[in-house]
This record gives sequence, structure tokens and C-alpha cells, in this order.
Amino acid sequence: MRRLFIALGLSLLAGCASKPPRKYVVFFSNNSVELDSAAQNVVSEAASLARQNPSGIVKVEGYAGVGNDLSADSLLAIQRAKLVRQQIIDDGVDAQRVVQMPRPPSNTEASAVGARRVEIELSAK
Repeated sequence: MRRLFIALGLSLLAGCASKPPRKYVVFFSNNSVELDSAAQNVVSEAASLARQNPSGIVKVEGYAGVGNDLSADSLLAIQRAKLVRQQIIDDGVDAQRVVQMPRPPSNTEASAVGARRVEIELSAK
């Protein structure tokens, strides 16, 4: 009987555990702020899941590599995040739930492609 209570208690705790954030990655061409069809599909999938969890927060982080002009690189990261944020809103997610966060340009990523991305993180509130 005691084992039953322990098992029941563990089951309840497991049910209360929050889900880890879900991440999506949108890649861009070099010096681009345009969504190709693959990137559009990723954004649409993230927006769909965000609509299913109306109390969750959607964090959008824009990245860019370091080139010859840090100001232009920073602007590129901002524009990418802004574009993805707007597309998520256009796909039906409340704008107040979508937080945009550009990251400083960096070449410390595993590859140049890794620096040309936007990460979308869906998390429970």
C-alpha cells in the first residue's frame, strides 16, 4: 500500500513538472533579411504551437556574424528578429506575448551559417 502512495505521489509530481522551452531556428542567407520557404515553414510551425499555448511567451533572438561594419551587423540581427517577430504576429500570436531580443554580432558560432539565424523559443509563463 505504501508503494502505491509513493507511485501516486511521483506521478502527480511528474504531471506538475513544467515542460522545457521549445526552440526553433530560422536560417538566413548571407546579409539577408528575407524568409525563404523553409524559414517560413519553421516560423509557421512555431506560431502554430504558440497559439496552442496562449499563456506562453515567445522569445525571438536575432543573430548576425561579424563583418566589416559592426553597426550594419547589429542592424542585420535586429532586422532579422523584427521580421520573424512580425511574421509570428501575422500568423495569429498576440503581439504582447512575442519578445524580440537581438544579440551582438559574433563569429564564435560553430560556423558562419550559425551566426545567420533567428532563434524562436516557446516557453510556458
